[in-house]
Amino acid sequence: MKNLLLPMKKKLSEGQKMWLSVMAVFLVYATIFILFEDYDRKFIMPFNEVSDWHLLLFSLVVMGGLGFLLFRYAKRMDERISREQSEKENRMRRELTQNIAHELKTPVASILGYTDTILDSPDITEEVKNQFIVRANAQARRLTMLLQDISTLNRMDYARDMIRMERVNVSVLFADIAQETAFAMQNRQMTLHNYLPEGIIVHGSYSLLYSIFRNLMDNAINYAGRGTTVEVSATQQPDCWQFTFLDNGIGIPAAHLSRIFERFYRIDKGRSRETGGTGLGLSIVKNAVLLHGGNITVSAPDTGGLAFEFTIKRQ
Repeated sequence: MKNLLLPMKKKLSEGQKMWLSVMAVFLVYATIFILFEDYDRKFIMPFNEVSDWHLLLFSLVVMGGLGFLLFRYAKRMDERISREQSEKENRMRRELTQNIAHELKTPVASILGYTDTILDSPDITEEVKNQFIVRANAQARRLTMLLQDISTLNRMDYARDMIRMERVNVSVLFADIAQETAFAMQNRQMTLHNYLPEGIIVHGSYSLLYSIFRNLMDNAINYAGRGTTVEVSATQQPDCWQFTFLDNGIGIPAAHLSRIFERFYRIDKGRSRETGGTGLGLSIVKNAVLLHGGNITVSAPDTGGLAFEFTIKRQ
């Protein structure tokens, strides 16, 4: 019984909630019965007949019996829910492990292929050798990015207490990202409209907040298309900042919108690998937003492109 009566500061399980709710109903019934004896009485009267006491005792016995049965049922229900959650988590871990292994194979195989060719071909020309070295280097960088993204997700999943939280000026942070990505946007003839007001201060992790805006920028640069426009704005709410990240690019089919935050989910796998994507960027964005107490949604405006809207708590 004691494991059902947990301290109120701890979150109650579904079984505990059910048990406490039913027992509360029985207690209310017993209280009404003791005070008023019958439902058509409007004032307190003592029990004058022995049958009244017998009826009360019978009600208490029934309540105790039902409470015991409900206790056992609630315990079994919590065990079943816990088992199902554990099985779901294990299945997700297996799928994630398989996806990671699959994603690691491509750059590793490419690096081995290029280097083996160089080692096994002593007569290879310097020009071809340099081409293979450049390609192997690109795959090694992609592998590094993938490992960094996996590390970031693992840190948010299993080591949240170790994430350093501080005052972060998002306006300055995004201005730095705009400078870092200016060359890539210029190469694609893209335009950035930064409508963020000055002095957006939030309490959070600088590295994770950087990951949010950098991944959204990289996503727009890689997939919105040449000659497109990216707009970033924010409005202040009572307890948070609401950000909008909008582009007028080619967008994606509506059927994919609900899945783009899934890990390793790609709409066009070949195109994603060509742009150097790891398939984890938007998953990092969503998890980082949730870790900062916010929510994120994505939609396809009638004007085209994608619109990401998310919130970050202010302090």
